Amino acid sequence: MKIVVDYDRCESNAICMRILPGIFEVRDDDFLYVLDENPTEEYRPQVEECVIRCPKQAISIQD
Repeated sequence: MKIVVDYDRCESNAICMRILPGIFEVRDDDFLYVLDENPTEEYRPQVEECVIRCPKQAISIQD
C-alpha cells in the first residue's frame, strides 16, 4: 500500500493527522507531511478513513 497526496488539493486541515498521527503530520509551516508513504497493512483501515474523511479528497491509496 502506498499513500498518495495531491498537494495541489490538500488544505492541510489535519483531519488525517488526528486519525493517524504517526503517518501524517501538519507542521508549523502549515504543510502536510507523510511520514511513512508505505505503511504496513495493519494501518489500512485508518488510512482508508483518512481517504474518506479528507474534505478535499486529496489522499488516495495505491496498491
